[in-house]
Amino acid sequence: MEDYGIIDLFAGPGGLGEGFSMFRNEAREPVFKIFRSIEKEPSAHSTLRLRAFLRNAGTLPAEYLDFHAGLLERQPDWSSVDKAAWSEANAEALCLELGRQETTDAIEDAIVEARRIWGDRTVVIGGPPCQAYSLAGRSRNKGIVDYDAASDHRHFLFREYLNVLASLKPAVFIMENVKGLLSSSVNDQRVFDLIMSDLRNVGEDQDLYTLVPLTSSGERADLLGDVRPSDFIIRAEEHGVPQARHRVILMGVRKDVFQSLDQRQLGELQLRPREERASVQSVISSLPKLRSGLSKEADTLETWRAAALSEMRKVKKAVKRSKSVHESVANLIADFESGSEDLSRASSSLVASGGECSPELQTWLGNSALRGTANHEARGHMRSDLGRYFFAAAFAATQKRSPKASEFPSELAPEHRNWTTGVFADRFRVQVAERPSTTITSHISKDGHYFIHPDPLQCRSLTVREAARLQTFPDDYLFLGNRTQQYVQVGNAVPPFLAHQIAGIVHQVLEVSARNSKRNAA
Repeated sequence: MEDYGIIDLFAGPGGLGEGFSMFRNEAREPVFKIFRSIEKEPSAHSTLRLRAFLRNAGTLPAEYLDFHAGLLERQPDWSSVDKAAWSEANAEALCLELGRQETTDAIEDAIVEARRIWGDRTVVIGGPPCQAYSLAGRSRNKGIVDYDAASDHRHFLFREYLNVLASLKPAVFIMENVKGLLSSSVNDQRVFDLIMSDLRNVGEDQDLYTLVPLTSSGERADLLGDVRPSDFIIRAEEHGVPQARHRVILMGVRKDVFQSLDQRQLGELQLRPREERASVQSVISSLPKLRSGLSKEADTLETWRAAALSEMRKVKKAVKRSKSVHESVANLIADFESGSEDLSRASSSLVASGGECSPELQTWLGNSALRGTANHEARGHMRSDLGRYFFAAAFAATQKRSPKASEFPSELAPEHRNWTTGVFADRFRVQVAERPSTTITSHISKDGHYFIHPDPLQCRSLTVREAARLQTFPDDYLFLGNRTQQYVQVGNAVPPFLAHQIAGIVHQVLEVSARNSKRNAA
């Protein structure tokens, strides 16, 4: 049996849980067992449950490898593949909405059972939905007539999380949310202050938990002193994730565990920034090249090539005033005209794991047992957008940044009312190959304008698999549901590679505490 039991709330497709479940101790043994995970969205739950099945099965069944590679027309009956593992997955991953009585009852049953198995060696992970906290979400809310923040239940879903802490009293909890949480307020009171107060004083207990930053700014040596909200921001790109993703992640340590740690040990038990930054190119360059689709017209390779070339030539005429961009565009068009690649909109071809990234990340992403690549299909774009995507990627190839709206030639300007106002200055944003990507969000499900592929000749936005790699989901992680739902799952998740590092810190805290307690008792 693993050392610690995990209850994962608001689990999504399982990014945070994946990091914890994949953590191994020095003896290469599993440390954390996901006992229950709760997710209300059906497609995300399906992904979560399938992953639970694979963990419980121990190895990837042949039927899964075929399904993952697209060799099967329909999803197998997993209960006939491994009845015990499927039964356990159904017990572990529950499709329930927190706040409902049936969910409360199911969680209370899980808490009783978790106590029986692990005692107080339990950990709670997860984070409430972020729509009401995010800057974009709050902007949308302002446009809603008679919107009342105090009555928006999404502001208070974290209280469901608190109810679990009050009942289970885990040794450690991890709570994740968007950076906008730091400035969100209800009735002129900061939501972050409410959360900090409630997390310290769970249920009827006073100061039951101490909130410890997972990273150190280096400005204060006294971790026991007052902490600032910004101390809880984790920048994923500093920790090997090829994405500039900044999130608030709170680690709460139960008082008895915290008091067993001295100041020096607390200072050592933190995430350390890595010198090398993983880039977009380093993780997606090895995936099969694709062409974008053509929306609202015939979509064949020949039609696409003709449409793309026509738009590229328009770009060439439009950028004559910029010598470096014009030269780059001219060379790219020559390559496109002479190229004979039979690009398709989707590919399940097997590729090298991780591309050019670090050996550690390659190992994390790859699996030699795989028979193909999953979730790698380009969506369709309007003909005019092919030119804008081509221009943006060509611009980034020379300038090493994405162009602003003011830098687009007027001939390429879309018919957007706010195009020249500066409101949407980066309406078309290419992911610069040599840098970490911008934050992968659920908005990627709506259109690809913010997530343009860095290769100008593919004229497209990122696929689900490319977004998943930037989120550090392993290649054997299969996302279920339609493509829009898959994008949402990936965008809302915690990067598993970052979660894995957080799991290591949690494990160190618990193990050091246990050793100190034994030494003091002796």
